Amino acid sequence: MLKIIEMMLRDKLISKDDLSVLVKSRPPKKVSVANLIAENMLDEDKFIKYLTQKIRKGEVTLEEVEQIEGIDSRNILKMAANELKVKFIDLDEMELDMRLFSEVPYKQLMKYNVIPVEETDLHVTVVFSDPLDMSAYDSISRIFPKKPISVAIASPKQILQYLRRLETNESIKSLVVDIRKDLAQEGKETLEGESSAILKLIDLILKSAIYAGASDIHIEALEKSCSVRERVDGMLRQTFSFDKDIFAPLSSRMKLLSNLDIAEKRKPQDGRFSAAINGKDFDFRVSSLPTLFGESIVLRILDKTKAMIRLEDSGMSKVCYDKFSKAIQVPYGIVLVTGPTGSGKTTTLYGALNTIRDVKDKIITVEDPVEYQMSGIQQVQVNAHVGLSFSDALRSILRQDPDKIMIGEIRDTETLRIAIQAALTGHLVLSTLHTNDSVSAINRMVDMGVENYLVSGALVGIQAQRLVRKICEHCKTPIILPPNIVEDIKEFIPSEYQFYKGDGCKECRHSGYAGREMVSEMLLISEKLSHMIASGASKEELEKQAIKEGFESMFQDGINKALQGKTTLDEVYRVARL
Repeated sequence: MLKIIEMMLRDKLISKDDLSVLVKSRPPKKVSVANLIAENMLDEDKFIKYLTQKIRKGEVTLEEVEQIEGIDSRNILKMAANELKVKFIDLDEMELDMRLFSEVPYKQLMKYNVIPVEETDLHVTVVFSDPLDMSAYDSISRIFPKKPISVAIASPKQILQYLRRLETNESIKSLVVDIRKDLAQEGKETLEGESSAILKLIDLILKSAIYAGASDIHIEALEKSCSVRERVDGMLRQTFSFDKDIFAPLSSRMKLLSNLDIAEKRKPQDGRFSAAINGKDFDFRVSSLPTLFGESIVLRILDKTKAMIRLEDSGMSKVCYDKFSKAIQVPYGIVLVTGPTGSGKTTTLYGALNTIRDVKDKIITVEDPVEYQMSGIQQVQVNAHVGLSFSDALRSILRQDPDKIMIGEIRDTETLRIAIQAALTGHLVLSTLHTNDSVSAINRMVDMGVENYLVSGALVGIQAQRLVRKICEHCKTPIILPPNIVEDIKEFIPSEYQFYKGDGCKECRHSGYAGREMVSEMLLISEKLSHMIASGASKEELEKQAIKEGFESMFQDGINKALQGKTTLDEVYRVARL
């Protein structure tokens, strides 16, 4: 950054007076490109053109561009690619050819920070973090003597991330060789049931995912390769890439473990298996789905020994926690938790049950499936094969004299009607619904065919929630926001503010994030809101009244978490609307 400021001073793009204004302002402002642009001392378009020219002349590297705060480095990289007459490639948007990767010694890829990505009849495309490095170009050209190298550029950070992921593949090359030997010597049929090499590979995949704290493993057949991805902190990341021929034995063995039909590849299948990894017992729910190039196999990881989360440890803000605690302590009524799949709704419900369970009360849950067992409550698992749906189970539950009921998910009008009737006849009902925010849940219930007066009479409160990734504490650093972002959120932030991001380190596997945090909004149904629901008030009218009563939106809660340094503004924008 200092180098670029000095270059701009030398080339009279900015002046020393400009820097003095920043330093002497109260409070003093950091000398940075973002602040120079924000104070109208530097024209952003001129700066981008200036930087592009410097890249073309080799005076500024792509790594240095990515370190500049407050600008979109991706746009600059695209413009630099045009200037250099090369292609810009986003590695996340294309499939790597693993055969090409295996042809180049890994040490050379790391040395020059390059990745071969594609081969055509005419050339081999290689992405470089420094497209002007002729020694790197010559070295890679010697590896592919029969075809010319087509130079492309990509984000240097992205290239490094992919090389680190591919490093794992180097360590399991011998395992892949053993699998191929088994395929050649014993044939597919024997391999699918007996190969120890494929079992070792599966064990490695499971251990890698559990060590990383993943919630799901995705094994996918692609056009040229087989990809293994893990969902960590809600985001998928690639951990292994194999040649296409490894997918068949890998998927067959997964199916055998899950008691699925290995010969059936035309329709979806569901199964499960258990395994002890590093001395702990885990359940794996397995789903296979036919795709264009083979199948997609997804494993949901369930930790049997996972302790029940307490409501106070769930990450709710104090405002939401107080309101939600008040809602679940009422003797009867319905309390909803809303949000998309994977937003932690079930965890919140388990936390609520943990809080309200009492030996004096009969508590029954209906779930699909029962993920964690709780003592002191009766848990029912939905089973479509024998005709036990949510609504069927609910009817039977009401004859069991319950005090409190938890329904895993309200999926249809029948289940909703029974839940509301239960709430109106003296039961506390906790459940989840798929809506984007808390106020939308009211309209959704009415749209499902339930009368307004029934909704208003039964509803106690609605919590909407999402999960955002937490900034890694080991590499957290303050950032400067671009002026246009500050303008967008100025009504949500104080006059003195500071936002943060994670730079990326070994602790967080260079992602900048570690763990997840909840952002939420809680709507308590007051007498006034209840009357408005009964009279068919619109979403806008209900929202206006809720704000009068102190309702705080999910976006505001997210901004507060970002100001506290728990998450980034990017994460808040990813999950909540302004």
